[in-house]
Amino acid sequence: MIDLAVANKKETFERMREPLAERGIRVHHVPASERVVPLGEDAPWSAGEYDVGFVYPGRLMEGGVADALLEIPWLNDHETVLTSRNKAEVLARLERADLPVPNSVYVSNDVGEDELADAFDRFEPPVVVKPNSTTRGVGVAKAHDLDSFLGICDYLSLVHDYRATGDRSFLVQEYLPEATDYRVMIVEGEYVGAVERRLPDEAVREGQWKHNVHRGAEATGVDLPSAWRELAESVAAELEIPFLGVDLLETDDRLVINETNARPTIDEATKYESGFYDRLADAVRSRANGREKNQS
Repeated sequence: MIDLAVANKKETFERMREPLAERGIRVHHVPASERVVPLGEDAPWSAGEYDVGFVYPGRLMEGGVADALLEIPWLNDHETVLTSRNKAEVLARLERADLPVPNSVYVSNDVGEDELADAFDRFEPPVVVKPNSTTRGVGVAKAHDLDSFLGICDYLSLVHDYRATGDRSFLVQEYLPEATDYRVMIVEGEYVGAVERRLPDEAVREGQWKHNVHRGAEATGVDLPSAWRELAESVAAELEIPFLGVDLLETDDRLVINETNARPTIDEATKYESGFYDRLADAVRSRANGREKNQS
């Protein structure tokens, strides 16, 4: 039996626990954030207690502490989580590999108003302004004119003035109206399922436009064309991330890679291919076996 440490929120832990137990993997919840963690003999975990970790904790400082105490390999390690979280880096890597991404400009504060105006003029309004390393749509805004765009940038500049803010950058991107939003899941380079994320009609009428599930969007399992599956697989291969959520946006004439997530929430099993948990178990087992080889 392999012992797997899962630092994700309970929702993911509870969904994966039984299916992986049926495949010889015992799942343990090891939340690393929003708690008090003694660092001495009373530490909540110890080296050798678990064989492998699922994905590195989302809060990187807490992740470092958990990593030091647990001393385990992760299916998605620190570097993969950091790469995926850097939206600008991901887009730059994918564009360099000739994969389709939205038209984007990267801004690292502090930047003068003239430069910001030039960035805005590259697009047909409205534009999307997106903090470079936040998740769940936090801080993402839409600007319909230059004044509102500069106002958003002023706010970001104010936030970035606090020295505790490690990331002082953001993206300016084209807005793709009425685009259909998909989250595609990849395990060890292979497609394992996808959902369409859609806001309720009432939310759209009220002006909402972000398709994040955490903001009220509904996720429905879909069967994607093979070319779309291969595109998402190409993203995971280019970034070298074992367990990855790839967000695609479809318009009338384009399909683009919007973002990636190396800490995706595991959904209900009905939204994945029938072999999803078999492939996930194989990936966990492979990482655990790799550790054993390194120790021998």
